[in-house]
Amino acid sequence: MREYTILELQEAMSAGALTSRWVVEQYLERIHAIDILINSVIETNPDALAHASAMDKERKAGRVRSPLHGVPILLKDNIDTHDRMQTTSGSLALEVILPRRTRS
Repeated sequence: MREYTILELQEAMSAGALTSRWVVEQYLERIHAIDILINSVIETNPDALAHASAMDKERKAGRVRSPLHGVPILLKDNIDTHDRMQTTSGSLALEVILPRRTRS
């Protein structure tokens, strides 16, 4: 897969040349292919493809939330995302800790 800037991804998705779901699939494949060697990604979001499909549906309906709409990002695991992902900062002691609330 070639590298894209966020602007290039947005332009391609707006033109219908790419979908967020396809981009997420490509990045997940790449993570799984190379991370076995470096073990830097603790967890990927089990709902990533569903989120991507929802972003594609919103874009098709004319709603684009922000310049990052539908663009996959990789976060360090010390950022609470309030979904099914853990926020452990790599520590087993934090394995069962969940954020208190979602941001509205």
